[in-house]
Amino acid sequence: MVSFRYSLQYLADYIGASIDGDADLVIEGLATLSTATAKQLSFYANKRYKQLLASTAAGCVLLSQEDAGYFSGNKLIVANPYLAYAKLTALFVQPTSTLPSIHPSAVIAADVSLGDGVTIGPHVVIESGCQIGSGVIIYAGCYLGANTIVASNTMIYANVTLYSEVIIGEDCVLHSGCIIGSDGFGFAPTVNGWQKIHQLGGVIIGNQVEIGAGTTIDRGALENTVIEDGVKIDNQVQIAHNVRLGEGTAIAAAAAIAGSTTIGKRCTIAGAVGIVGHLTIVDDVHITAMTMVTKSISTPGSYSSGVPMNQTQQWRKNAARFNQLDSMARQLKSIEK
Repeated sequence: MVSFRYSLQYLADYIGASIDGDADLVIEGLATLSTATAKQLSFYANKRYKQLLASTAAGCVLLSQEDAGYFSGNKLIVANPYLAYAKLTALFVQPTSTLPSIHPSAVIAADVSLGDGVTIGPHVVIESGCQIGSGVIIYAGCYLGANTIVASNTMIYANVTLYSEVIIGEDCVLHSGCIIGSDGFGFAPTVNGWQKIHQLGGVIIGNQVEIGAGTTIDRGALENTVIEDGVKIDNQVQIAHNVRLGEGTAIAAAAAIAGSTTIGKRCTIAGAVGIVGHLTIVDDVHITAMTMVTKSISTPGSYSSGVPMNQTQQWRKNAARFNQLDSMARQLKSIEK
């Protein structure tokens, strides 16, 4: 394990911060305000943790000029502490020991194109026609179907499945267990049951996309499912066939997006959101947790639905009244008349 040691001056230069305190202080790690030690740096970006500034043992705290007066120790002062913290995490990542190599147990078709410096782990299967760019890392147990393309410097963690005709851009990260290019849920009803609609499209994923563990992205029915550059997708997300996600959009865990919905750029979709199919959502829309989206959104902004938690007894009363809303509205209209 690598040990980290950075002076406060080095960290300040790295993120463009000003120093209030000992520039020679050595920082060996990052931690929360409640757990940090004298050799660790913490950050303050959420008002609910303000009381911890008085009790933290952190050797240094990263905060804004507005909040600098609430902490008496060593400080790194920046305009956006959370963003600065995000940048600093890159300095404290344990490096992987992976060196470019191909494990002898990997099964690779004869016509596969491999770029320079590729790493392929144990029991990886790469089918005919695949193209793997330079610097790609594919960990153990992954499967790449025929004619799949993975561009340079993408990292694919263990047990990822890429069906045939999938295109992955540069500098992407695919976490373990995600499945890209599985069939969309397409069936036509008949008197004898369901007739499968074969999914003839593919999946195109842009550059610098990150896809969480256990997420599934279905292939298109006729045209492709498209994930544009810079999209970030959390764990256990379902993206159905022919969905299009705009550049820079972020989706939290357990969200589900039904088929043929188009979501714009820079949108945020919180956990457990459900979005029905064939909708259009414009750029810069923010959907809060557990919202059910049943119609297109044509105006940027924040949208919510669902009922917040309450004590069970009170929730039952409210639920009963919800079922009475229609009759109450009719009575009110009658009174108004």
